[in-house]
Amino acid sequence: MAKTQDYTAVMKDFMGAFPVDTKAMEDAFKTTATLNEKLSGVALEAAEKSAEISSKWAKETLARLGQFSKAKAEPADYAKAMTDFASASAEVAAENMAAFAEIAKKVQMDTVELMMAAGKDITEDATAAVKKATNDVTVAAKKAAAK
Repeated sequence: MAKTQDYTAVMKDFMGAFPVDTKAMEDAFKTTATLNEKLSGVALEAAEKSAEISSKWAKETLARLGQFSKAKAEPADYAKAMTDFASASAEVAAENMAAFAEIAKKVQMDTVELMMAAGKDITEDATAAVKKATNDVTVAAKKAAAK
C-alpha cells in the first residue's frame, strides 16, 4: 500500500519558510490609527465651527423676530417690518451659507492633504515591507536549496 503524504507537516514547513513580519503590521496599524485621529480632528473642528455659525444665525434671527413682533401704529408699518425682516434674513442667510461653504472647502483641502500624506507613508511602509519580505524569502529559498 502507498503511504499518504502528511500535508500538515508540508504546510508547517511551507509557512515556516515565509516568516511574517509583525513590525510591518504594527507600523501599518499605527499609520492607520494616526490617520483616523487626524481625520477625526478635521471633522470635529468643522462640526464645532458649523455649530457656532448655526447658533449665531439663530440668535440673530430671534433678535430680528423680536423687532418684527412689536406692535405697530399703522398697518403699512407691518408690511415694512415684514419686508425688512425678509431682506435681512436673506442677507444673513447668504453670509452664513458662504461661511458653511468655507468650512466645507477647508475640510476638503485638509482631507486631501491628509490622504496624500498617508498615501506617501503607506507606500513607504509597503515598500520597506516588500523589500524585507523579498530578502527573507530569498534567504529561505537559499536555505531550502542547500538542503
